[in-house]
Amino acid sequence: MGKYVVGVDFGTQSGRAVVISVDEGKQLSEAVSFYRDEVIDEFLPGTDIKLSSDWALQNPDDYIEVLFTAVPEAIKKSGVNKDDIIGIGIDFTACTMMPVSKDGKVLCQIKQFKNNPHAWTKLWKHHAAQSEANKLNEIAKERGEDFLQRYGGKISSEWLIPKIWQILNEAPEIYNKADKFMEATDWVTMQMTGVDIKNSCTAGYKAIWNKRTGYPSKEFFKALDPRLENLVEEKLNSKIVSIGSKAGELIKEMADNMGLNSGIAVCVGNVDAHVSAPAVNVVEPGNMLMIMGTSICDILLGMEEKIVPGMCGVVEDGAVPGFFAYEAGQSAVGDIFEWYVDNCIPEEYKKEALEKEVNIHSLLEEKASKLKPGESGLLALDWLNGNRSVLVDTDLTGMILGLTLLTKPEEIYRSLIEATAYGKNMIIETFENSGVPIKELYACGGLPQKNKMLMQIYSDVTNKRINISASPQTPALGAAMFAAVAAGKEKGGYDDIFEAAKNMAKLKEEHYEPIKQNVEAYRKLYNEYKKLHDYFGRGENNVMKILKNIKSEVNK
Repeated sequence: MGKYVVGVDFGTQSGRAVVISVDEGKQLSEAVSFYRDEVIDEFLPGTDIKLSSDWALQNPDDYIEVLFTAVPEAIKKSGVNKDDIIGIGIDFTACTMMPVSKDGKVLCQIKQFKNNPHAWTKLWKHHAAQSEANKLNEIAKERGEDFLQRYGGKISSEWLIPKIWQILNEAPEIYNKADKFMEATDWVTMQMTGVDIKNSCTAGYKAIWNKRTGYPSKEFFKALDPRLENLVEEKLNSKIVSIGSKAGELIKEMADNMGLNSGIAVCVGNVDAHVSAPAVNVVEPGNMLMIMGTSICDILLGMEEKIVPGMCGVVEDGAVPGFFAYEAGQSAVGDIFEWYVDNCIPEEYKKEALEKEVNIHSLLEEKASKLKPGESGLLALDWLNGNRSVLVDTDLTGMILGLTLLTKPEEIYRSLIEATAYGKNMIIETFENSGVPIKELYACGGLPQKNKMLMQIYSDVTNKRINISASPQTPALGAAMFAAVAAGKEKGGYDDIFEAAKNMAKLKEEHYEPIKQNVEAYRKLYNEYKKLHDYFGRGENNVMKILKNIKSEVNK
């Protein structure tokens, strides 16, 4: 009888569960559970407490709901006998962090703290800790801290330490009450196993931890703020365990609610981007994986540690054992197109989409596909949610240059897609100039499945072949593959992720090759993009930040 594993991908809007066959990586079923409270960025649920700008919270109860609804639904749909399921693995967006009490509750789950925004889960795109990130970077640079170069010279406001520091500054009672600060992926894993551990992936990329040297020194944390001197010993003291390891076994209470047997292997939690690499067989250097959805996260393997400006981090064994894994990314991609469609499309286009029985994105793709590179006369900057790589600055904003009274909606739509492709090429160029070669690109996530024009533009702008994941739920597949490794060969799984990748990774035969005449046209446009990128992004003209400051003052 065949063996099966369950993978659960906790995304920004929902959680997705899949049932996967161990022998060939075939997806038998999937189920989605949308978060009831979605992304909390205006008011705390059930209150009139308004959040400040740049906040993004979530309700941890929504994560448990995924386990109790999507997992049993996926198992039921698969027709698989639960006795043949040998393990479960999860992945999460990161850094998605939470203050946790001694008894394992997120503080917002405790009545006395539920009206304090800092007691809730801070989602990856919570950018309200930018001032803390700025101070951290300034102090680390002044002190000559070695760790800074491993993160491209800047620690992001999206990461763990700035978010913790913001809590300390703005809600010290929450900081003091928290027994520890946890990544959501570790917290959910703890709910399933009863075991408190921290995964090496988020520790390395989001918490400034290094496999060889550990966290930064007590002296550094004291230099940030004397109250943070003992942060690691007091609130980040969970045991750090390598990805692909077994975190523990599924406890009975959770198993009963999830439709699974207790005692099956639960693998160490992981990050949605990093867990996806083996799922598309990116298990050797030179190939970059783009996880393309609301944002883009890039994962690239290397044989040695190189310093790359603006990278999100380089971590030994960060995605696949035995290699250094580099991370970079873009803070908004699909979100940009969604914003445009939600706010800027004329009624006549909506009517046309209705008549053709297609969604508005498909209609815009159809119209925009008829345009040649450069035909619109438009050039945009893709910073509507700040810049993650290579500038690492969430205070930057978007722009479109070249608008006229004759500009059409599809021209703007295409210019926004092209802008994200230029941003991607800036990342690739920076890696290659730093001695980290990139041969081919791999893509997974929602966008490669939905928009062929977008993928061709990316291939043309980067002048690289793009291979496409065959799995509709690549991160969940990756989580399931690591679950098979956690279960081990004796239980019907695998002894390492390389064996799992040989049998379970999924790629389409379809791929994208650069079109020569488009490559030449986009090279000219990209050169102009670089000028705008450096002019507005590297300090020559800080108008974007000035406008943002004025906005903040007006909205006080």
